[in-house]
Amino acid sequence: MKLSEKQQIFAVNVARLILWANEQGYRLTFGEAYRTPEMAEIYAKRGIGIKDSQHCKRLAVDFNLFVNGQYQRTGDGYTRLGIAWEALHEDNRAGYHFGDGNHFEMKG
Repeated sequence: MKLSEKQQIFAVNVARLILWANEQGYRLTFGEAYRTPEMAEIYAKRGIGIKDSQHCKRLAVDFNLFVNGQYQRTGDGYTRLGIAWEALHEDNRAGYHFGDGNHFEMKG
């Protein structure tokens, strides 16, 4: 599958996740979506990311989660989002598996 085809599936899955979250009473705002390779390298050197980030391939997004108007840094809401995300496609992976709860990606 071409990268552009994977990106298109990813975009539709992001839309589906946002709609699902809204139905659950969650509110999402975007954190980081696209990341330049240069920024990925800077993050990797700081220990807050990896050089070969799916963000660089436009196959990852970070969401800020709000429940009852309150920003959530961690917790059940992110876990529920992650489970819903992974149910949308076999290549979807949620960041809670590796300590980055607000991260949602598709394997490239």
